[in-house]
Amino acid sequence: MKELTKAEEEIMQVLWKLDRAFVRDILEELPEPKPAYNTVSTIVRILETKGFVGHEAFGKSHQYFPLVEQDKYKSFFLKNFMSGYFGGSFEKLVSFFAKDNNLDVQELDQLLRHVKQDLDENEESDGSTT
Repeated sequence: MKELTKAEEEIMQVLWKLDRAFVRDILEELPEPKPAYNTVSTIVRILETKGFVGHEAFGKSHQYFPLVEQDKYKSFFLKNFMSGYFGGSFEKLVSFFAKDNNLDVQELDQLLRHVKQDLDENEESDGSTT
């Protein structure tokens, strides 16, 4: 999987939200100032070439849909981000986040409780046992 450019990621965010969309639908969801129709169309075709997007033809129009799940891209992106900026260390990432946001011990403890709760819920939904 390749990392997306900012413009490509913006288009993918819209496709993940809408699930299926024509270029005009994508364009409507983008913030102002909106890019040109042809720009969005070009980016969607690039995403298709990269394997992120598929399409269904309706005459001369194409309806696009994501081929890569948002969570899979998030995981890929985060791993690359951590590798590039924090030597692949989750501990360094969390430490940076805590320092940068001036989190105190109570806030960190609350954050850990939320993470534990999410992990427990994931294990239950997967049918795993602890």
